[in-house]
Amino acid sequence: MPRQRRVVAAGALAGAVGGLEGVASGGGAGAGAAVGPGADSASGSGWGSGSLGAGSAAVGLAEAGLAVAGGGPGSGPVASVTAPAAPVSLGAAALAGIRGLRPWRLLPTPTGTPFTFCYAVVLLVTSVVAEHADPSVISSMHQGSSTDVAHLADRPVFVLVASALWIAGGIASPYAIGFLFVLTALERRVGALRAAAVFVLGHVVATLATEIPVGLSVLVGHLPGTSLHRLDYGISFGVAASVGALAGVLAPWLRWAVLAGFGWMLVEDLIAFTDPMTNWGHLLALTVGVATWPLLRGDVGRAAA
Repeated sequence: MPRQRRVVAAGALAGAVGGLEGVASGGGAGAGAAVGPGADSASGSGWGSGSLGAGSAAVGLAEAGLAVAGGGPGSGPVASVTAPAAPVSLGAAALAGIRGLRPWRLLPTPTGTPFTFCYAVVLLVTSVVAEHADPSVISSMHQGSSTDVAHLADRPVFVLVASALWIAGGIASPYAIGFLFVLTALERRVGALRAAAVFVLGHVVATLATEIPVGLSVLVGHLPGTSLHRLDYGISFGVAASVGALAGVLAPWLRWAVLAGFGWMLVEDLIAFTDPMTNWGHLLALTVGVATWPLLRGDVGRAAA
């Protein structure tokens, strides 16, 4: 639906902006604090260190020139002269910073973000299969992967894993775009294991928190028995949790902008009451991601030390 696409597009934008922030800060002074253990080793040095190196080289050449002009060794004392550092304009610094950006780091790579890359390949395969296989076969596979109450009571581990192998809407869905940008940005900051843990935690907690009340409502007669077989699959809960976690390792101004914008769109969806269970699950998953801040921030800080 358009509203769902808008919500996921906001998550994708958050991931892209977060990725650009990490790329821009990846090479300058203090880069270790912005990029966690998941960053590529080939991030390179930024314009700040390059300018300092150029300034040092210029001072060295100036001093060498003075020594030659004085006649070299043994020609008598030469006055010590310190060459003033050349001023760097803000425009030149900004241009150098832009040239240092690496936009390709917004996307997953096998070495830099192995979890996101491998997971994206799996999702690509399942999306292609869903697009070209017989619709009745795909419908049966979706039903068998659904994390509804009946399946969770019978084989919980299987359906929790299988349901996360499909993208609602296919590879062209905004969910796929949000997954790529958000998970890549998060994994580059906190590493593959922690990014995977955040995704799985959000997926599992939000799924159980929305399906268990359905089972209880059916048990006491508030919902019909057909609610036990409600079709539920996809990666949206994991993506929402990853947005919440990513916000915690961004700069403060960007952190609160991401949370306010994404959170407000989720609340709008809830107010619209089109799919309240899923909408509550998204808000809960976002909260799960925020709850991981203390752990993720400590890991990034230790990596920078």
